[in-house]
Amino acid sequence: MNATRQQPLLIVEDDLSLQKQLKWSLDRFESVLAQDVASAVLQFRRHSPAVVTMDLGLPPDQDSVSEGFKCLEKLLELDPSAKVIVLTGQNDQDNALRAIRMGAYDFLSKPVDPDVLSLTVERAYRLYELQQENRRLQTAQQTGALNGLVTRDAQMQRICRTIEKVASSDVTVLLLGESGTGKEVLAQGLHEASKREGRFVAINCAAIPENLLESELFGYEKGAFTGASKTTIGKIETAHGGTLMLDEIGDLPMPLQAKLLRFLQERVIERVGGRKEIPIDVRVIGATHQDLKGQISSGGFREDLYYRLAEIVIDIPALRERQGDAVLLAHTFLRKFSSELRRPGLSLGEDAIRKIEAYPWPGNVRELQNIIKRAAIMADGQQITADDIGIAAAAPAEGEEAPILDLRTVRERAERQAVVAALARVDGNIVRASELLGVSRPTLYDLMDKLQIKA
Repeated sequence: MNATRQQPLLIVEDDLSLQKQLKWSLDRFESVLAQDVASAVLQFRRHSPAVVTMDLGLPPDQDSVSEGFKCLEKLLELDPSAKVIVLTGQNDQDNALRAIRMGAYDFLSKPVDPDVLSLTVERAYRLYELQQENRRLQTAQQTGALNGLVTRDAQMQRICRTIEKVASSDVTVLLLGESGTGKEVLAQGLHEASKREGRFVAINCAAIPENLLESELFGYEKGAFTGASKTTIGKIETAHGGTLMLDEIGDLPMPLQAKLLRFLQERVIERVGGRKEIPIDVRVIGATHQDLKGQISSGGFREDLYYRLAEIVIDIPALRERQGDAVLLAHTFLRKFSSELRRPGLSLGEDAIRKIEAYPWPGNVRELQNIIKRAAIMADGQQITADDIGIAAAAPAEGEEAPILDLRTVRERAERQAVVAALARVDGNIVRASELLGVSRPTLYDLMDKLQIKA
């Protein structure tokens, strides 16, 4: 069982001889040991075990099981999905049932049959694996069309459908959107959906000096310039059979725009210093946060290149425009980072969620990811607070209100807006207003009375 090797078994037992016996009887699992509450919590934080066997009678309180219940509570706070198997005395069924009610997976009475214990532990691992797989599948369903893209926003889901439609063709796609909105995630998703066998290769046109960018894109022959000691292929050639993403293409220098245009038209390249034409089969995806049409007007970008790149144009909305995505992504990032940092059980507090919803996220998804990672590292408790998030409270923009989630309030606002609009349209005529609204006159009068709208 590879999964059991990756996630160890924690044995919590204060009797050292029994501790060794349990470890020996469960030798096919990778075991870590603890003898009291403090050491159990420490080992749990360090190793994140999937399964725990725990004696309810732990020191210093040998005459009761209060320390055992305290340990059980702390471990399940750290990771509610962990499977805790409680070991109790022969006549201790009441406490065993109490442990089950608190969230323990199962209980066994001492002295424990090694075969029964081994079978119980194995079943606990299998259940844990099934539940983890179920969570992964649920996450995959939330991501929609593309791996790595987490969204429930209707506009983003339409973008996913567009990418699915164009993936099987070789049309050039242009991704437009603010920095940090996920252009590279969408580009990778497009590549994976295309089933092209070559690599996905991305190059940031703004990050490479102009005098080096041509050789980075097209490669160079040996001796083409000082220091060119061997022939080197460029990014375009590296992506042969796959997908090439030209990020920040709005920063591409004008001389290179002409050379790129020729490549897009002819699908052949010449390396710097070379004379041989090399045919290339590659899907090209352009991406930029700049206004390319504005650059065309000012002479900073070639119009013919734009139309070669813009066979399909996808405008990616900013995070602040995606309904509910900021909090959804925050939960997703927190699960990822809490796993990486071995801090299972981290969650977002209500005040943190409200702050995430209200903030405009000028840095978009990238800013959100960085803030959640910092909060996961710095948080003192198991719940991320508004202070841990550490962003300034954002006042709603002029004419804009924070989203209201109370359905009664939302319904009353909608009803008021519809009734007032209908009355205004018919100049206060109740009969015609009720016809417009599709309700009877008594119903309209009742609504006006409830909403305190005068005729």
